[in-house]
Amino acid sequence: MTTDIVTTTTAFSNAASFESAQRMALALVSSNIVPEQYRGKDNIGNAIVALEMAQRIGASPLAVMQNLNIIHGRPSWSSTFIIAALNSCGRFAPVRFEVTGEGDDRSCIAWTTDKTGERLEGPPASIAMAKAEGWYAKNGSKWKTMPELMLRYRAAAFFGRLYAPDVLNGMHATEEVEDIGDRPRNVTARTESPILDDAPAPAPVAEVEVLPPAPKKAKAAKAEPVQAAAPATTDDGDIFG
Repeated sequence: MTTDIVTTTTAFSNAASFESAQRMALALVSSNIVPEQYRGKDNIGNAIVALEMAQRIGASPLAVMQNLNIIHGRPSWSSTFIIAALNSCGRFAPVRFEVTGEGDDRSCIAWTTDKTGERLEGPPASIAMAKAEGWYAKNGSKWKTMPELMLRYRAAAFFGRLYAPDVLNGMHATEEVEDIGDRPRNVTARTESPILDDAPAPAPVAEVEVLPPAPKKAKAAKAEPVQAAAPATTDDGDIFG
């Protein structure tokens, strides 16, 4: 029994591949059909990145250029491209959507079957989730105007990241990045975490009695020289004693 290892040559595999990618990128940036961010010699770098992405996921470079969007500095796929990539990857039957509930309970799951016939379901997306995450109330939110379409787009993105992360190359859908925006991630530790709650309390620190500093010894006063007493004399000047 032999195992064939398939290797993919990308734009950055070696110097020859990179030179070839540069020539292809130069042809692409001279076209007026590609999106604006890929036009002109100043955007050859963007075109090479698109070529690299296309080679990694096995897609057309033009399709990648038309569906790879930069939102808040983050690369993202259009939702229609995600659905098309999942349907054409050959691992699953075409993706289907199951919608249930009404109002805030309206939810959708993306599902399909693999080659063995097993049913695969992605995580549900719902109107309640959109409101809880703050997507629904954002200015210009499409969740208010086209909720049925947004439910399916979000469910497809959830399914893709769960069952085909390599097809999406680890990226989110454009609509997801627009909903999330550029808000910072909350990395504050949760105090109710069971890991923290079950952790043993730190050992008490022994109290140390702090004594006041010892009084400094007074410096001895410098003794002044004692003058010898003058000998006593009599009135006539004789010394005696």
